[in-house]
Amino acid sequence: MLRHLMALFVIALLALPGIASAQDVRPPENAANVDTPRASTGGAQTLQDVLRRQQGLEVDDSFRRNNIGGDAGTAPGLGPLGGTSDAEQWRALRYNEADVRVTTLNPTGKVLVQDGGMWWLDVRRGPLLTYGGWLLLGTLAILAVFFLLRGRVRVEDGMSGRTVTRFKAIERFAHWMLAGSFILLAITGLLSLFGRKVLIPTFGHDFNSVLLTGTKYIHDNVSWAFMIALVMVFVMWVWHNLPDRTDLTWFRYGGGIIGKKHPPAKKFNAGQKLIFWSVIVLGASVSASGLSLLFPFDLPLFGHTFALLNDSGLPQAVGFGTLPVNLAPQEEMQYAQLWHAIIAFVMMAIIFGHIYIGTLGMEGAYDAMGSGEVDVNWAEQHHSIWLEKVKEDELRRPAE
Repeated sequence: MLRHLMALFVIALLALPGIASAQDVRPPENAANVDTPRASTGGAQTLQDVLRRQQGLEVDDSFRRNNIGGDAGTAPGLGPLGGTSDAEQWRALRYNEADVRVTTLNPTGKVLVQDGGMWWLDVRRGPLLTYGGWLLLGTLAILAVFFLLRGRVRVEDGMSGRTVTRFKAIERFAHWMLAGSFILLAITGLLSLFGRKVLIPTFGHDFNSVLLTGTKYIHDNVSWAFMIALVMVFVMWVWHNLPDRTDLTWFRYGGGIIGKKHPPAKKFNAGQKLIFWSVIVLGASVSASGLSLLFPFDLPLFGHTFALLNDSGLPQAVGFGTLPVNLAPQEEMQYAQLWHAIIAFVMMAIIFGHIYIGTLGMEGAYDAMGSGEVDVNWAEQHHSIWLEKVKEDELRRPAE
């Protein structure tokens, strides 16, 4: 199911403005309306070939595909390529006609040259950077305006000085490992994504090369801590984050953040449940695409999914035609990288809101994950049902 959602999202992404379509490409006004004879170009590609390739249409490239030289053994004494030139050898590699041997059992591992990634490059350096950057800046701007209008959510009766344990040490450890690893992954991911467009013009190629070598090492290895913490958080808190009737009341009163009335809540209110499930679902998705990027030969995500979508008829119904299914590892990585970045941008925007509420936006909220102890008045105001249960459990507990 997760792979299917990924593929659908990538399909929608391809429809964004800024990606060339067949209508965007026009031949020069003085170009002939008929195909140029192949002989007039000396056997090279014609203008019509170039235009059809730009439009994503099928091109008869047999004049190049078949021009891969002869058997090396037919011309002894001419070196390892025999009578084959370097250009012919590269053409053989490009069209999967060369005798290539690889260690992987995956047949797509023999694809050494894959030239179908221009669409990915256009999306990566255009819409992805633009929309992703505006999403983060827009989220910060909204939070700033909200703070100016609403101010900090105070504890109405003031702090009582008495505390109750909200989160145990193991819970806080899992939370901070998840939070810390995500922050590192977000920073290193943004540096990698914006390096060519921002860092190189500002600091130069050498600085960008050294910086991104380090960020890649950090990103690839810290990702394991993120995935481990994600599993820990899910196991410990999933039962507390199942929807129930109290969530409807919480939404009706705006969680006490928009309005002034603070609705009753259990250990996690409806807003925290939304954060929890967003982190779990999106975190699992970004982890899956990250693993696919780390192991493209072993964990492809899109080829099989595209085949299922083609069978369903959905791509054809929305005007995308037949999706490619025999994807080389490079192509799998292109789709996975875009999905990885898109989900990461959405997660960062959500986490901005989470950080705001847990620090600047609400008095006493940070203590829950700081010391693990929260003031009784804070607990009564924001999690009254949970506080009552804690008190009942303490009464049932036999005196030591």
